[in-house]
Order: sequence, then structure tokens, then C-alpha cells
Amino acid sequence: MESVAPIEEARGKKRAALLSVGSATLLVSLKAFLVVRTGSLGVLSEALHSGLDLLAAIITFLSIRVSDQPADERHPYGHGKFENFSAFVETGLLALTALYIIYEAFDRLFFRTVHIQPSVMAIVVLLVALSIDLTRARALREAARKYSSEALEADALHFSTDVWSTTVVIVGIGLVWAGETWDLPWLVYADALAGLAVAAVVLWVGSQLGRRTLDALLDAAPKGLQQEIALALERMAGVLDVVRVRVRRAGNRHFVDATVSVARSASLEQVHALTDAIEKRIGEIVPSDVMVHVEPRAPVGEHLFEAIRALAQRMGLAIHDVHASQQDGRLFIELHVEVDENLSLREAHRQASELEDQIRELRDGAIDVNIHIEPQGHHIATPDSDLEEMKQLAKAIEDFLNRLPSEFDELVNCHDVRVRQVEHHILVSCHCTMKSELPITQVHDVTAALEDRVKEKFQQIYRVTIHPEPAEDR
Repeated sequence: MESVAPIEEARGKKRAALLSVGSATLLVSLKAFLVVRTGSLGVLSEALHSGLDLLAAIITFLSIRVSDQPADERHPYGHGKFENFSAFVETGLLALTALYIIYEAFDRLFFRTVHIQPSVMAIVVLLVALSIDLTRARALREAARKYSSEALEADALHFSTDVWSTTVVIVGIGLVWAGETWDLPWLVYADALAGLAVAAVVLWVGSQLGRRTLDALLDAAPKGLQQEIALALERMAGVLDVVRVRVRRAGNRHFVDATVSVARSASLEQVHALTDAIEKRIGEIVPSDVMVHVEPRAPVGEHLFEAIRALAQRMGLAIHDVHASQQDGRLFIELHVEVDENLSLREAHRQASELEDQIRELRDGAIDVNIHIEPQGHHIATPDSDLEEMKQLAKAIEDFLNRLPSEFDELVNCHDVRVRQVEHHILVSCHCTMKSELPITQVHDVTAALEDRVKEKFQQIYRVTIHPEPAEDR
């Protein structure tokens, strides 16, 4: 669908509806004049049809004015249903027109005779009306497609039925005229039969329109749209399963509710990014207001470590350094858990014990768990020692580390050594360049060994943190 700014869209729809009102008024005037001049049931049926077209055009114009209003407290989904309701009312008007025409046609066929006065003027006027019908039907169809307006589409259908019915009436009057000219009295029934043909066209078009508008009023999902959306979401990375898709329509707007399942270990930010991507993808299929509900689920073949991280995340705990080993048919799991630094040992131990119990249930108790508890830092500390002294210690540590490549083949050099004393603890951080092709497990072992060597050499140091980086980054 062509993208149109809301203000421009509202103006365009109102302009199309107002022109429709003007065209319908002109058609009613022309056909009412012909009814007086000819007495034709076909023309009368057309006049009545156009009269209801005028009423329908007015309803369309009014409904568009209301439907384009923004959502409010009483109508949180907007006012789009006013378009659907106006189209449904127009369906009822079409049905009433058709029933009257059928009644009048059978009355003239079997119970009374009406003298018809065909003329060239009647044919000419009907041809003018036909050209107006064709022009307005085409213009309304384009506007309905451009703005996705069901009310304008209903109005276009009204004018489209006028095209066919006017053509039938012209044929009917022509046959009556031919009957008078060639003395074929049975052709006098052609006008009533033309009226029945008009009624049939009106009923058929009205039933199609009525079914669609009723579906919209009853929130029936557009055919095939739910399946198309579900299939598109199933193909998206990060979506494990599409649980449910619901679609409802109000006027030219669609509202989509999608429920999907994602890996339970996904973070809140990852889930938020995924929902944004889902909304964008659905918007590419159909412009809509989208609501996404996400359900956490264990993916098929979920790794044990991912399951443990998901358990910790659900309990609001941060974990790291997860290790596992297997012996005598049992798993032994070790990990570090971070808890609020203000907790007592009793409360921290309770949280760790709950996590241990949850982990054991993953393998029906065939798991032994040992958890190291450490505080989750929030406090930002200030160095409390002489900067010059720390600079000298940093230079000594850097020189020491750069003598170690002879012992550690993986190490290229160390740099950016920083030392600070915080709350009576000396903390060291530095960068170490290593060979780029090394696996990260080996790099981790080397950095741990380097940290131990520094603490052995400089025993006053409380903690060493080494950041490894590949050689090409230097």
C-alpha cells in the first residue's frame, strides 16, 4: 500500500467522498427527470438506486470524518469501525432498493400495465449518467486502494452497480422502443425484466459487500493473513515457535497480536530487540498496530550451562565461571554467584542454596553443586594512596611481565599497566597481546597463570585483571 501522511490521507478521503456526493446528486436529478418523462420501471429503479447512492455517499462522507479521528479514552483502537458500520448500512440500503424493484417488476408483469414513453433524449441522458458512473467508480476505486478505505470501496461498488444497471435499463428502453416501432407488443415486458436484472445485480453486489463488512464488524481475520504472518515470524532468527497470531481490522487499520516463544536464556534487551524486529516484519506484510507477547522456553537440545544461566536469571542472580566435570556417573558443577553486597551470610547462603536445588532438578538430582558466593559490586571507590608510588609499581610490573614471553610462548607483550590502591587493597589491570590464532580457553589459562605470577612476585597486590588482545590490534 502506498504510504501517505495521515493529514494528507484524511484530506484525500474526504475529497473523494465529497465528489461522490456531488456526482450522486447529479445522477438522481437526471434520472428523476427521466422517470417523469418515460414512466419506465427500469429508469425508476435506477433513480431509486441513485437516490440510495446519494444517501450512501453522504453516510460515507460522515463516517470518514469520524473514522479519521485519533484514538481516545473511549476508543483506544481508534474510530475505524465507523467505516465498516457505514458500509454495512449501505448494504441494507442496497437490499431495500432491490426488494422494491422486484415488487414493482412483478406487479407490472402480472397485475397492471404502465405505458412507457421511450425517446432519444432518455437514451442520451442515461448515457451521460453512465459516463458519470464510470468516471466516479474508477476514481473511488483508486482512492479506496490508495487509502485502504472500506467506506470508499463500498461507495465505489455503488457506482459500479450503477454502470451495469444503467446499461441494462438502456437495453430495456431500447427493446420497448423497438417493440413499438416494429409492432412487437411482448417487448413491453422488457422494461420490467430490465428492472429485475438491476435488482439481481444490486443483490449480488450487496451480498458481497455485506459479507465483508460483517466480517470486519465481527473481527473476522482477513483470509490467509494470519498464516502469512505466522510463517514469516517462524523464519525469524531468535523465534523458537509462533504460539498464536490474531488479526482484527477496523476501517483501514489492522491490529495484530502475536505470541512467540524465545530461548529462556535471552536477556531483556535481546527480547526487546527481537520484538522490535517482529513489529517491523509484520509492518512489511500489512501496515498495522502490533502487540507482541514473548514466552520464555527451553530450546530443543539446550546446553546444560544455558539451562543453569536461565535458572539464575529467573532468580535474579548473576553468575559466571561455570565449570562442569563428570565422575562415576555424576556431574559436578562449580560456579560463582554474585549477590547483593549488603546481604548477610545467612541470606546470601539461602539464595545460593535455592539455586543449587534448581540445578540438581535439571538431572533428577544426579548433580553435585558447589557455589562460590561473592558480592555484586555497586560502590564506586576512590583511590586512597600516593599516585607517584603507584606509577612506580606499575612500571615494575610491566617490566616483569615483559620478561615472561620466554616462559609463555603465547605471550607477545604487556602494556597499559595501571595500579591503584582502593580501600587498602592494591589493584592491578593491564593489557597483554597474545597470538591471534589461540583458542580462548588457552588464552584464559595463560592470563590466569600470568595473574598468579604477578601476585607471587608482588605479594602486596590484592587482585590482578588482565585483558588479552590479538596481535593485529596493536
